Amino acid sequence: MQNYNSRRRRMDKALLHIFLSSVLFWFRRVHGTEQPPSTTLSVPWRQISWGKETDLQYVQNYKPVNVKILRVLMYGQVGVGKSSFINSVSSAVRGRMSSPALVSAATSDSSFTTTYETHKIRRGISNSYPFVFNDIMGLEEGMGRGVRPEDIKLAMMGHVKEGYKFNPSSALSKQDAGYNQSPSPGDQVHVLVLVMSANVAEIKESVLQKMRSVREAARDLGIPQMAIVTHIDKACAATENDLKNVYSSKHLKKKMEDFSSAVGIPMSSIFPLKNYSEEIYINDDVDTLILSALTHMIHIGDDFIEKMFPQNWLWNWTSRKIEEFLAEMPVFT
Repeated sequence: MQNYNSRRRRMDKALLHIFLSSVLFWFRRVHGTEQPPSTTLSVPWRQISWGKETDLQYVQNYKPVNVKILRVLMYGQVGVGKSSFINSVSSAVRGRMSSPALVSAATSDSSFTTTYETHKIRRGISNSYPFVFNDIMGLEEGMGRGVRPEDIKLAMMGHVKEGYKFNPSSALSKQDAGYNQSPSPGDQVHVLVLVMSANVAEIKESVLQKMRSVREAARDLGIPQMAIVTHIDKACAATENDLKNVYSSKHLKKKMEDFSSAVGIPMSSIFPLKNYSEEIYINDDVDTLILSALTHMIHIGDDFIEKMFPQNWLWNWTSRKIEEFLAEMPVFT
């Protein structure tokens, strides 16, 4: 009997503890004292060195081999920030706000960019960096709207002339004046960059099909591909408050994983960033993310150029080094 009463008292205490814990839990929920789950990871899932000097120095010292310029083609949906990224790169490397590409502040379902445009990044008064960006009309939902995937493939091969106006209803043909019959290695695209917005709820299936078509064409041509995710400051409160939370944000990581699964680009080739939009002065954290993406573009583009000229690469590299050595030698008179 004594053992029975002892067990009964222990059971009563356990039930009372459970009851009181439940009451306390619901009291906190009702009165708002329960702490919400954290929106950030305790450890960033990707490590990055905050500070732009290393990547900026690399970009400033870069010289392609075998071609005069490294060509980067930007594509993506309307309004995701393709032109704004080009302007942001120019601002980051020049150390001041710069806008070589025209952008529209108005929200629209149709593309502001309608022609094939090459944008150089100025370096000093009369020089330019040895890489360029090609901006094109945006992808749109449905047939007969936006740039056609066939035209993007022709652009990758160097067959689209500067200034060609895209026709959503008809692809560029060999008979058109905008068709480049004999593209040089410098006319060809060396890096294909898909631009996506973190602030977009979802990508429509018809647009995804166009993206897959473009990606498959680039794969067949051997052109390296990567993606950038813009508007990270508008999609997540953690990054809106501090850009350094970019790789700690649970929301952004999930968004990038969804993009990776949808378009087939691995996470290691997707770079989240913020374009300059409202600022009038540059910001080191913004520049860090932009230059990190740009450095990766140059890396994979340079690797592709080496593959284009497998036999000439060593000779050209050696010749360039000799030219640099001779240029640095003092001149005796």
